[in-house]
Amino acid sequence: MFESFQRATSEHLDRSSYHEDFRRHYESGIRFLSKLERGQNFKERGFPSWEAFAAGEWSRALSLIGEKREIYAAQFQKAAELGILERRLRVVQFPVTPYVQWELFVLRLRVELGDSIRVMDARKISDIEVDHLVPEVVILGDEVMYEVVYDDDGNAAGANRIADQVAIEETSAGFDTLYRRGEDFTEFFNREIAPLDPPMVVH
Repeated sequence: MFESFQRATSEHLDRSSYHEDFRRHYESGIRFLSKLERGQNFKERGFPSWEAFAAGEWSRALSLIGEKREIYAAQFQKAAELGILERRLRVVQFPVTPYVQWELFVLRLRVELGDSIRVMDARKISDIEVDHLVPEVVILGDEVMYEVVYDDDGNAAGANRIADQVAIEETSAGFDTLYRRGEDFTEFFNREIAPLDPPMVVH
């Protein structure tokens, strides 16, 4: 699975170029957006909730998530107006990292507002990840997909743009297969995340 993705030719875009290219294709009449998240440790500087989390202020981090409510609601409204089906699959390794523990609280808000998110236990795809991890990828319809990239410190660093139609089609098929195998977000969250103690953030 995802073999064609690994072989596909790509063009690297810095963050601003990626965001510009993404917006252009997003508004071009695509039918769906699929996002597969695999990394377990990222940094989201500028997001007040993440900044509080990184500072070890767990209660404050959770309270600040709500500041995104109107922004997320507007995103979903735009997707509905454009007729775009958006789906996300979040792969989670165990033990759960502090970042993912925090992120799933953010994703819980998105789910409450109507986002279609499922969760995949990384242990259930070990057979697929023998040679390489599943990709960190955003697929925009049949037009383009982006391998989201990060620097060594976990900061967003743009994306590798892939326009190969065979690779896009096969990656979309792989995503669909894993998405169907994934678990309902709320069930996973209530069982695996809600009971956890506040995470210990190591700097």
